[in-house]
Amino acid sequence: MASSSGSGNSIPAPEAVQVLVSLLGDESHVVKGASMAALRDIAAINPLLVLECCSTVSRGGRRRFGNMSGLFQVMASAVRSLEKRDVDPPFMAKLAKIATAEMISSKELNADWQRAAAGLLVAIGCHFPDLMMEEIFLHLSGPNSALPAMVQILADFASADFTPRLKDVLSRVLPILGNVRDAHRPIFANAFKCWCQASWQYSMDFPSTSLLDADVMSFLNSAFELLLRVWATSKDLKVRVSAVEALGQMVGLITRAQLKAALPRLVPNILELYKKDVDIAFLATCSLHNLLNASLLSENGPPLIDFEELLVILSTLLPVVCIHNDSREQSDFSVGLKTYNEVQHCFLTVGLVFPEDLFMFLLNKCKLKEEPLTFGALCVLKHLLPRLSEAWHSKRPLLIEAVKLLLEEQSLGVRKALSELVVIMASHCYLVGPSGELFVEYLVRNCALSDQESNVLENSKEVIRSNSNYHGFQYKRLEVKSGAVCLTELRSICEKGLLLLTITIPEMEHVLWPFLLKMVIPRAYTSAAATVCRCISELCRHGSSYANTMLGECRARSDIPNPEELFARLVVLLHNPLAREQLATQVLTVLYYLAPLFPRNINLFWQDEIPKMKAYVSDTDDLKQDPSYQETWDDMIINFLAESLDVIQDTEWVVSLGNAFSRQYELYTSDDEHSALLHRCLGILLQKVDDRLYVLEKINWMYKQANITIPSNRLGLAKAMGLVAASHLDTVLEKLKDILDNVGQSIFQRILSFFSDRGRMEESDDIHAALALMYGYAARYAPSTIIEARIDALVGCGTNMLSRLLHVRHPTAKQAVITAIDLLGRAVINAAESGASFPLKRRDQLLDYILTLMGRDDDDFPESSLELLHTQALALSACTTLVSVEPKLTIETRNHVMKATLGFFALPNDPSDVVNPLIDNLITLLCAILLTSGEDGRSRAEQLLHILRQIDQYVCSPMEYQRKRSCLAVYEMLLKFKSVCISGYCALSNHGSCTHSKQIDRTLHGNFSNLPSAFVLPSRESLCLGDRVITYLPRCADTNSEVRKISAEILDLFFSISLSLPRSVGSSFGVDIELSYSALSSLEDVIAILRSDASIDPSEVFNRVVSSVCVLLTKDELVAALHCCTGAICDKIKQSAEGSIQAVTDFVMKRGNELNEMDVSRISSLAENTSSKIVFKEVLATAARDIVTKDISRLRGGWSMQDAFYAFSQHIVLSCLFLEHVISVLDQSPIFKDDPEKGDSSSHRVESHIQDNILQAAIFALTAFFRGGGKIGKKAVEQSYASVLAALTLQLGSCHGLATSGEQEPLQALLVAFQAFCECVGDLEMGKILARDGKQNENEKWINLIGDLAGCISIKRPKEVPAICLILTKSLDRHQRFQREAAAAALSEFVRFSDGLNSQLEQMVEALCRHASDESATVRCLCLRGLVQMGDPNSQPRMSSLGGMRIFVWKERKKIPSIHILQYSNQVLGVILALLEDSDESVQLTSVSCLLKVLESSPNSAVEPILINLSVRLRNLQTSTNVKMRANAFAALGSLSNYGVGAQCEAFLEQVHAAFPRLVLHIHDDDLSVRLACRSTLKRIAPLMELEGMFALFNIHSFNSDHRGVPVSFRSDYEDFVRELAKLFSQCLPSRVDTYMTSTIQAFDAPWPTIQANAVYFASSMLSVSDDQHILALYYARVFGMLISKMSRSADEIVRATCSSALGLLLKSTNLLLWRAPSLGRADSAGGN
Repeated sequence: MASSSGSGNSIPAPEAVQVLVSLLGDESHVVKGASMAALRDIAAINPLLVLECCSTVSRGGRRRFGNMSGLFQVMASAVRSLEKRDVDPPFMAKLAKIATAEMISSKELNADWQRAAAGLLVAIGCHFPDLMMEEIFLHLSGPNSALPAMVQILADFASADFTPRLKDVLSRVLPILGNVRDAHRPIFANAFKCWCQASWQYSMDFPSTSLLDADVMSFLNSAFELLLRVWATSKDLKVRVSAVEALGQMVGLITRAQLKAALPRLVPNILELYKKDVDIAFLATCSLHNLLNASLLSENGPPLIDFEELLVILSTLLPVVCIHNDSREQSDFSVGLKTYNEVQHCFLTVGLVFPEDLFMFLLNKCKLKEEPLTFGALCVLKHLLPRLSEAWHSKRPLLIEAVKLLLEEQSLGVRKALSELVVIMASHCYLVGPSGELFVEYLVRNCALSDQESNVLENSKEVIRSNSNYHGFQYKRLEVKSGAVCLTELRSICEKGLLLLTITIPEMEHVLWPFLLKMVIPRAYTSAAATVCRCISELCRHGSSYANTMLGECRARSDIPNPEELFARLVVLLHNPLAREQLATQVLTVLYYLAPLFPRNINLFWQDEIPKMKAYVSDTDDLKQDPSYQETWDDMIINFLAESLDVIQDTEWVVSLGNAFSRQYELYTSDDEHSALLHRCLGILLQKVDDRLYVLEKINWMYKQANITIPSNRLGLAKAMGLVAASHLDTVLEKLKDILDNVGQSIFQRILSFFSDRGRMEESDDIHAALALMYGYAARYAPSTIIEARIDALVGCGTNMLSRLLHVRHPTAKQAVITAIDLLGRAVINAAESGASFPLKRRDQLLDYILTLMGRDDDDFPESSLELLHTQALALSACTTLVSVEPKLTIETRNHVMKATLGFFALPNDPSDVVNPLIDNLITLLCAILLTSGEDGRSRAEQLLHILRQIDQYVCSPMEYQRKRSCLAVYEMLLKFKSVCISGYCALSNHGSCTHSKQIDRTLHGNFSNLPSAFVLPSRESLCLGDRVITYLPRCADTNSEVRKISAEILDLFFSISLSLPRSVGSSFGVDIELSYSALSSLEDVIAILRSDASIDPSEVFNRVVSSVCVLLTKDELVAALHCCTGAICDKIKQSAEGSIQAVTDFVMKRGNELNEMDVSRISSLAENTSSKIVFKEVLATAARDIVTKDISRLRGGWSMQDAFYAFSQHIVLSCLFLEHVISVLDQSPIFKDDPEKGDSSSHRVESHIQDNILQAAIFALTAFFRGGGKIGKKAVEQSYASVLAALTLQLGSCHGLATSGEQEPLQALLVAFQAFCECVGDLEMGKILARDGKQNENEKWINLIGDLAGCISIKRPKEVPAICLILTKSLDRHQRFQREAAAAALSEFVRFSDGLNSQLEQMVEALCRHASDESATVRCLCLRGLVQMGDPNSQPRMSSLGGMRIFVWKERKKIPSIHILQYSNQVLGVILALLEDSDESVQLTSVSCLLKVLESSPNSAVEPILINLSVRLRNLQTSTNVKMRANAFAALGSLSNYGVGAQCEAFLEQVHAAFPRLVLHIHDDDLSVRLACRSTLKRIAPLMELEGMFALFNIHSFNSDHRGVPVSFRSDYEDFVRELAKLFSQCLPSRVDTYMTSTIQAFDAPWPTIQANAVYFASSMLSVSDDQHILALYYARVFGMLISKMSRSADEIVRATCSSALGLLLKSTNLLLWRAPSLGRADSAGGN
């Protein structure tokens, strides 16, 4: 400790504290806060030193020091930290004088610095209360502006030490109390309140000590009288409130006589305050509570107030209860709740003394039925009932009767309070017998409140002033709003209350059971069914041990519904599975428990079935995903009821249940969907009854109760009739005929009524719609064995009752009739499936009915477009049903149906949710027509072609949605045709099991099942493939990707069908068939690609489709396709027309030798014996002159040289030669006049001018060649693809170089030529890339453009890449910089696909390594990029601009090591090592980025030799001002840690330790990427350091925190981490602290303020925990001095603030004790006095 002490003596602690104190006046709030925190920490250790420095600064006052508030706060903390032995009274007196001097120096009151000075005086008073009071007493006499502040200090000091000195205080304050101004009176009143509270607390803590002698009582009495008579009646509201608050605390200290005399004045003063706001009401209630306690509960005598005198108080308090109920804003809620509680305390105080009187008072207020008073009285009763239960026990009947009178009250607030009171009464056994049931029903009634009722209830009501004498003043601001209690809240309270009664109060069981069963039935309580059912279930569950007794109680009471009524009600209530409170689940649970009430054999069935139904509705979110969940659930309910009735097998009980169902129609409104389910429940029950008269009676009743104007009710009735018809078909049909006959109107009468009575027509339409549905469902559910005759009667010629239902006009009525016809058809289909098949004799007439009904009527029932579409969708579905029944469609009917329906293909897309199902129904109808119209495969083929030709107009429509729909229809019909018409015959004559074989169900062919395949199956010729292919082929080039995919699938289906058909005898097998299957397989591959990737190049797909089709077509089919190609070539879609032309051309080119028309004209413009080079040179020279002398874009008749270019390109011999010549011209290295690498002599300028024009002419020649060469020119381009592309790429670099200097014309011309090249070779993707980025002049943009082009070529034309790379590799040696950059950009991309470049890769790697030292920084970067990403097609870096630099950024991809990187890793790492010290920062950044990538896969043998060199150079980059550079350099160090495990382990570990402090500092860098990189690297190098606890430290929150909000907040996490890290170093790695300190101190001068601050704190943290005397001797004084210097000189607030915190950390470190001695703090405190 000697050296430690020496260190302590050497540090300038007083100077540091003085600087910290001076920083309290800093302009930055961050610095102020940090210095204050540091000083408080130091004050806990050496308070005297802090106090001395603070007192020195404070001598100048506020004029010399701006933050006196902070200074006094620090001094107060220091004074509180003083130990008794260190407390110096003279020094404390000095500080007290400083504080009081500041306080009296200004007339301001309650300023922040005054409050801080008061805090200092209070802190001094904790040590020397007399000293502090003497100082204050000096300023309590006479007129003094600081008088209020002095009194406020005495109020703050009110504590145990203060109370014995109360007499002295009162003796000095009372004389001046009468002269206090109104503005200061609240301060004095508050002081009296605090003193009285302290006195009360002292008397409780020391009951044996009495301080209230005669003098004190005299003083208190005098003060009480003054406050009561003068201040409490002041006009100033603040004075009155503070006076009443003080009086409320004084009433317990004054004499009983004085209190009794004061009551007539004090009570009105308190009650007067209730006219004000909520806060004042709370203060008044607190005072009133104290007053009541003192007046009524005194041990020294009887109550001072009679109950009659209390009435005015109680009447005033009752409305105040509503404050809590009204306060819904967060700011008012807590005050309202406190006020409510204080009011209840007041009533409890009164109730303890006058229980019976208070009870009657509250009951009388309830009987007045004035909302605020009633609400308040109920709340008080609820609160007092448990507390005064013994005193009020005899009053139970009175309370019950009073509460009964309020059960019809409509106010929501009163209902809420009453409901809560009922629950409290139940818990105290008030609810027994009939009255108990009455209150339970009240809770149920409120549980049944629905949201719709809220509009009916009263929303709000103001407090009404009563004429009673008890209301002495008007409430201006206190309002009671019943709207404050929402309906949902009331319902929730009652639901919870009812459940509490059921579950927690055993005595209520006898009231609730079986009474709750009665609550299930009433219509008014339907919304409460879920809660009631849950309560019943709980009762049954708890009473399961005595279930027989419970059932006996249920049967014994005549007012309880019988089991049949309960069952009928509960089954219908199951309807909505999504109802509130899981109603369906609760109902099922009740049925489960009540099973013993029903016939015995039902119990076992329900035990098995009910859990399944509960499981279905348990997950409501899953239910909502199913659009048909409601229909499914209703069917489950009907099945549950049907099976239950089957199990019961008790006719009497079933009949009784039917009667119960009949009676319950009154429980549901007609628009309630429960009513529709009730119809079905009664219907399924009648199905089980054999009594025909009973059934007839009930269906008459059912029809009478149904409201057929409501669609849901009408549908429920129809389904119910259908269910009855399953057993009583004739009875139902008889009833329906009676209804139809009673409509009472002929067609003629209906027409007349159209003009006379619109309402009667609507009613008639509803009846006819209901009848139609009932007929339909009767047929649907009727037994198949007897349905034929009834259907014949229904639609037959003589009795055609259905025709009488067709004259409806309303849209919903039409839909009902269509649905009925659909059901008739389904009934026929069901009969056929069950073996009772019969033809629907008047099917064609029914189809005609449907087509008529789905049309638009021009009448007084205008259909909305949605209704019409819905009607048409239903009609299409019904047509499909009728088409599917026997007999087969005739050609006339088929044509009639198709004519009426095909037009729907042209419907607009919107609304899609209606139109899409309609189109689906149309397609289904067409498929049904196809399947049911023909007798065999041949006839079906004819049907197929007929339908397809009808759809052709939509297939080639200009509207995209029409093409898509029609193609989908064709595809679906072909699928159906293939499934029905193709047999198991293999075209390759294979036998047995064969993958080419297509099996068929022979039963589908009817009478032809025994005939040979050749007769039943269609022939290939019958498919007319040539005509069909040329129809759908243009769609393969459509603009819509979905149309392209479907059309390709259509062609695949056509050829798949054709190849599956048996070949005729004598046909040849072999290569042709094999080729066909190969082409079909290729076509299917294309379709698979389209299904998985819709973004694939459409042109490539189309080419592959055409190639496959060209092989698959026979000669005759090809000829037919060519004969019919006019429509395809003239397609309305441009891309499709162009595709058709291309397809026809390919057909002729590839299959032309099979045709007779092979005369193709050719153009020759030059004699083959002419010297081509001379001609080409002259032509280009002439073109160059024209470019200079003429405006070639405006020449009349066109530019003749362009015609010459066209001619060359179309010549079969000269095209290749001319292209070769033009490329050679472009390959000559141009010398630009603005090239900085050359001089500017006149000869050079002339030569450059001529050269530029020839180059421009060559570019124009290439453009013409690409566009006008036709097939010959394209072939030449394809043959020279590599040289052409390389030349264009290099020229792209040159032209961008010109563009940067302002010459845009060459670049524009070259881009036109490049686009023409893309069109010529069919590479649309490359064309899109050029169109997107071609005109971007920024360096990184055109570099990325070339990279994108190279990547596109590598994917589309991998075979061309080696030749291109060979040319570009040689181009790296060119003189022109931009061309070298272009070549490097392309090569760096091509090398990614180096798997195909094995023979050239070594040459490319050598060239890239050599040019990594190129004078162009861009070339150096590109070469390095190419080396790093060779053989890695997943890596695609992008050049971007960062701070004016061009860098490459890699996208994050899956890391798969490349075999080529492993092979050349030594060369690549050597280049990177060299470029890490490049003079260009962008190259350095690219190098470190590349290093990161290479280290992912490099072998140890390549990295280990240069590991240390890499580490050293990365350390140099870690201090770069470029954030990306810093981040990558830190991250690369982490990657190198993977290699630091071999022979270089020790050396690398030294590098890690050297870099470690910098990593710690930069984990709190300003840049996020740097922070993340440092964290990652620290975690990666931690294993090498082998420090126990390091991993745990790197996983704590403070290490990973990134909160960058308030500076003080975001630094706290980092500082926590640094302190923990410093502790770890001190304990586990002390030998490295010296090195770390050196590096950290160097960072004190870092260019970033944040890093400076981090270094300051890291160094201080290490010193504060170090026990190494050597380290302390070396660095402590040095660091301490630097911190002092930086605190006072740094311009950055973060540095000053952190230095403050660091100084505090150093000064309170546990190993430096000597400086804490008082001798260091100050010389002689006495001298200051």
